[in-house]
Amino acid sequence: MTLTVLAPGPLTTVQDLGRPGLAAEGIGRSGAADRASAALANRLVGNAPSAALLEVTAGGLVVRADAGVWVALTGARCTGAPYAAPAWLGAGEQLRLRPPARGLRSYLAVRGGVDVPPVLGSRSTDLLSGLGPEPLAAGDVLPTGTATRPWPGVDVAPVAEPVRELTVALRPGPRADWFPDAAHRVLTGTAWEVTGDSNRVGLRLAGPELTRARDGELASEGMARGALQVPPSGRPVLFLADHPVTGGYPVIGYIADADVDRCAQLAPGDVLRLRG
Repeated sequence: MTLTVLAPGPLTTVQDLGRPGLAAEGIGRSGAADRASAALANRLVGNAPSAALLEVTAGGLVVRADAGVWVALTGARCTGAPYAAPAWLGAGEQLRLRPPARGLRSYLAVRGGVDVPPVLGSRSTDLLSGLGPEPLAAGDVLPTGTATRPWPGVDVAPVAEPVRELTVALRPGPRADWFPDAAHRVLTGTAWEVTGDSNRVGLRLAGPELTRARDGELASEGMARGALQVPPSGRPVLFLADHPVTGGYPVIGYIADADVDRCAQLAPGDVLRLRG
């Protein structure tokens, strides 16, 4: 069975759980930016958690089923498409994902998973390193795997949909002492706006400049998803799925992994607040 891509939208990639454990070789994990939504989509069609699926940024994807197949859509809700429940897509039928009213990333799972060739044990597209399959283009034909698991016990899932303004807890980072108390107060007292320069690497936040308490260069250190790094501009960057393995700017704080899923749904113009 295959799906044919008729239109990819602004950005659609294949994602799974990523490539954990390869940071020492300079390879980031990558994988779905909103892991919880991806896991739910797979669960709804009876896939293993490791099954590959499509991450659709800002809607616009149109696919055609070349044979009948079950699909499920989670994450950002796209108008007119079945949501948070398995849906049958008949042979020759098209599924069109319109831009979501809230949120940024939608996850389309197909029963059996998207069966593109893995690279270093994963089918994920890593936009920073260039590993994995290319972002989808019109005319791509995606093979689907064979379902090996039974259907789940429920067929509808209650979900917390994305919001336009999000507040998450901030944990101290390893270089929090590089910033004075005043900068920390600014960090937690500002409504940070997500900029259009954001991507799967990180959320770039617009707001007041965070001044340092000390000057000097910082040797490159290991980076993790959820790190809040402050570059020379003084405006923080929150690292997402395709973050670099190392970085040379101070990390003022960290956001818990589950909250990073929610942050990954913030679109340009949305607001992020950090609670200390």
